[in-house]
Amino acid sequence: MVWRFFFVAKPLLNPNPNPKFPNPRSFSTSFLITKIPKKHKPKRPKPDSPRTRPVTPESNRIPHFESLLDRDATFRFLTKTKEYLSKQPEQVLLLDDAGKLHRELGFPRGRKVARSISRHPLLFTTYRHSDNKMWLGFTDMMDQLLLEEKSIMEDMEEDRVTKVRKLLMMSKDKRIPLSKIYHKRLIFGIPEDFRDRIKKYPDFFRLVVEDDGKQVLELVKWDPSLAVSALEREFLVNEDKVKKAFKFPVKYSKDLGLEENDVKKLNLLNTLPLVSPYSDGWKLDLWSLEAEKYRVGIIHEFLSLTLEKRALIHHIVEFKEEFSLTRQTYEMLKGQPRTFYLAGTEMNWAAFLKDGYDENGNLIDKDPQVVFNEKLFKFAQMQGEDLSSGLEEKFSRD
Repeated sequence: MVWRFFFVAKPLLNPNPNPKFPNPRSFSTSFLITKIPKKHKPKRPKPDSPRTRPVTPESNRIPHFESLLDRDATFRFLTKTKEYLSKQPEQVLLLDDAGKLHRELGFPRGRKVARSISRHPLLFTTYRHSDNKMWLGFTDMMDQLLLEEKSIMEDMEEDRVTKVRKLLMMSKDKRIPLSKIYHKRLIFGIPEDFRDRIKKYPDFFRLVVEDDGKQVLELVKWDPSLAVSALEREFLVNEDKVKKAFKFPVKYSKDLGLEENDVKKLNLLNTLPLVSPYSDGWKLDLWSLEAEKYRVGIIHEFLSLTLEKRALIHHIVEFKEEFSLTRQTYEMLKGQPRTFYLAGTEMNWAAFLKDGYDENGNLIDKDPQVVFNEKLFKFAQMQGEDLSSGLEEKFSRD
């Protein structure tokens, strides 16, 4: 009878006390939603890192400067695709190839390029060619806009030549690699074909090919009339404004017991005179006060030559050897809040020239290229029923 001991049925641990209702274990619960939908999940805070940490504290942030960087991000696909397509044969690109060029065309990696194209129906179009493949190209309206931009480039050629001359005059050896100017040409409004245009100005430029094949642009003739910075011109108009533009405080002992007015006068004596960016300031002792004044002047003049009186850090760093800049450029600009505003994140920040903008964040002097870009951005935002009004506006002006 031992075997009966081992095979006695064990009672249920939780017997159903009410026979009228079935055992809940007999039901499937697969139909129940056990996970919170992604759209209802709380967003995780972004990790605190130089990639996301604002370069300027919230309390000191100027919204209209920050919004300009947001605008650049919004239209990154437009600006990069416009530039890339313009250099392609027939200004078209196979759609399958475009989907692999997220870096060149400026759309998020992993996203479909068609999504970015659809955001600008007035400017970009896709069509099926006779080879039965889909292609990306410009609309007729965009073709007209590109002709308008080309006309602006022709009209502004003399101004762009002057900008390049001033950049060379500021550089240490009065020479800059041609590739550096080409890579950063858009912030100065320099045209795509400027490498061919410089051949028209042998009295200003000399193109030298070094042993390693690098092409370097050299200054042929120094022009004293161009060796005047924007800050020096402003000094002749508003001396008090320039005196307050920078601050190089004097280090002194508290035992002196100076009053506030005396401190201001002492700091002013330490600030002036400034060092011209067109001088041989690179010969100064690297960590001296005069050398810092020189580097501040270089950045100020560099920004004044740009179309929008601003530049990203990688625009500035591109010329660090030519302009004798140090790794402390960020700290140097941060210490001059009266003149410069830093926007963006600690890893990718931009320097703005405050005097170039009014109190509403609008450029005081707008270059024709800037006016064109603003019109292009306006058309880029038009969708649906706005398209007809956009076409009417464009062709009524023409």
